[in-house]
Amino acid sequence: MPPIQVHSYTAGAWIPPDASARPIASAVTGEVIAQAGAALDVQAMLDHARQVGGPALRATTFHDRARMLKALALHLSERKQPLYDLSFNTGATQSDHLIDIDGGIGTLFVYASKGRREMPDGQVFLDGPVEPLSRKGTFQGRHICVPKQGVAVHINAFNFPVWGMLEKLAPTLLAGMPAIVKPATASAYVTEACVRMILDAGILPDGALQLIAGPTGDLLDRLTGQDVVSFTGSAGTALQLKSTPAILSGAVPFIAEQDSLNAAILGADATPGTPEFDLFLDEAVREITTKTGQKCTAMRRLIVPDPQPVIEALQSRLAAIRIGDPRRDDVQMGALISTEQRRDVLEKAQIIGGEAELVFGSGDTAVIGADPETGAFLPPMLYHCADPDAATQVHATEAFGPVSTVMGYRDLGHAIDLANRGQGSLVASVFTRDPATARQIALGTAAFHGRLYFNNRDSAAEATGHGAPLPHMVHGGPGRAGGGEEQGGIRGVMHYMQRTAIQGSSDLLTAIGDAWVPGADEIKADEHPFRHNFSCIKIGETIHTEARQITLEDIEHFAHFTGDTFYGHMDEEAAKANPFFPGRVAHGYLLLSFAAGLFVDPDPGPVLANTGLDTLRFLKPVSPGDRVSVRLTVKQKTKRTDDYGEVRWHVTLTNQDAEAVAEYELLTMNAL
Repeated sequence: MPPIQVHSYTAGAWIPPDASARPIASAVTGEVIAQAGAALDVQAMLDHARQVGGPALRATTFHDRARMLKALALHLSERKQPLYDLSFNTGATQSDHLIDIDGGIGTLFVYASKGRREMPDGQVFLDGPVEPLSRKGTFQGRHICVPKQGVAVHINAFNFPVWGMLEKLAPTLLAGMPAIVKPATASAYVTEACVRMILDAGILPDGALQLIAGPTGDLLDRLTGQDVVSFTGSAGTALQLKSTPAILSGAVPFIAEQDSLNAAILGADATPGTPEFDLFLDEAVREITTKTGQKCTAMRRLIVPDPQPVIEALQSRLAAIRIGDPRRDDVQMGALISTEQRRDVLEKAQIIGGEAELVFGSGDTAVIGADPETGAFLPPMLYHCADPDAATQVHATEAFGPVSTVMGYRDLGHAIDLANRGQGSLVASVFTRDPATARQIALGTAAFHGRLYFNNRDSAAEATGHGAPLPHMVHGGPGRAGGGEEQGGIRGVMHYMQRTAIQGSSDLLTAIGDAWVPGADEIKADEHPFRHNFSCIKIGETIHTEARQITLEDIEHFAHFTGDTFYGHMDEEAAKANPFFPGRVAHGYLLLSFAAGLFVDPDPGPVLANTGLDTLRFLKPVSPGDRVSVRLTVKQKTKRTDDYGEVRWHVTLTNQDAEAVAEYELLTMNAL
């Protein structure tokens, strides 16, 4: 078959490779299977993203974008097989595809769900509560987040051509920012196929996604402070890119996920024969062999109390790993991405070998169904560093392949020191059932790691694994790991938005954030707002109830009926001795119950359910004889389905002196 012509997608057109294109070889056979690269008009790409894609995305709401992500995830889920078939050429096995392709699609689903559940159906994200800035409350502030008005440039590594793109793309699109994706050329043909599927679906607006298959030219020189660069790759390349004068002078945000000497610590309690010892071995073998060790999260250093039983067990397990053509069902580990990558791994392994003994992987590579001479095959390589304190390169050199080093520790403090000598890692894992050990390691290593993964017999059945970055949690790490953060739920979305402090009157803050702020004008309801459908309810719509007197009989009846006979409600002398109470006081939950009785409309109507309350505070004691009334205001609306939406009500209880005694937010589901 002729080589695949890997196209770029720029300003709405597919651009084929030109004479400058680079050949791409199969990791399995060494044959040229594709070529990619062309001189592109990068300014046209930037203009298209900024002037077409950005405005189109910003015109939608967070929920609109979340629905786009879900639609894309469903669309790709039905078209995975062609991506699997292509990805075998990268050396990846079917199990590897589940991490890359299925994992990427799963990330889209997660962000789609989080966007609908945790973000408003609007265009402004409210970051934190209102901050009072004046004595009388006429001047207040709050932080808002809005999409940056530039373009996100995603520069991805070769090892995850689908997940690497989608895990950056999901939060970017949810934020409302267009993206230019630049995959590593070695596996760009897989990314291009995925991008074609996305664009063919017609789900994204024009200009939301563009693709560079090959060099970026002077793209980075043309970026501004409204743009964002998100990079995955080596520390050297990251330094080169973020040193671009335009990035430095324009303060262009640069998110980096780079080299990482990740560690795994075996607790002293996890002795041979315990479930924790076996879990450690299982995960170590998985991390050495999955994606042929080409994972930024792979375990590079195995820190154990006694190296010998670990080495012997790993030697036995690694010897059973079958290497070969990843298309075969009986193969567990495929090839490295290229023969160039194999040379690089062997060079780095030789450096490690200067300080550690090779205890597995010295023999010839037995390859099933492929030629070991032409394919980029490499056996698992296990080293033992007998003196990790004297070693330097073991803690500084990452062989980006199936290579790991075992080292012993004297005590827990020594294990922590060894883990931290990686000078910043994406992840460290700990296998222990001892809470004291877990706490000491967390306190000692968290500053050097982006993620700490603990596993033992109690969590093993559901644990996702040392090497699995989840979209819910931060993926990144300090120091050597790049200092960046990707994913992390809505935190990841914030990288593509500008946080701005808004200061002004309550009315203006309400209008800007589309959420009622106390002190803003109220809209007097013409009838009880519980009688209004979701679509008719107005932000700021308010009712004030009649007052109800709280009696001593109410308090005692509530105490005996519920069983809450706390002395503050039942013993006058004991209550007076309490610095918070003037004497016997009403139960807080009694006040909430009476409040509901004051404002609830009892008849069937648009209110379908009360789903909870947030931010409850009891502000002032209520004594027998006090009278309480309620102000109920529509604070915010969020459509949830085609049938109903969530209404957030601001509820304030006041006494006869107009003093607030309780405050909370009530959530109801209202029919559209």
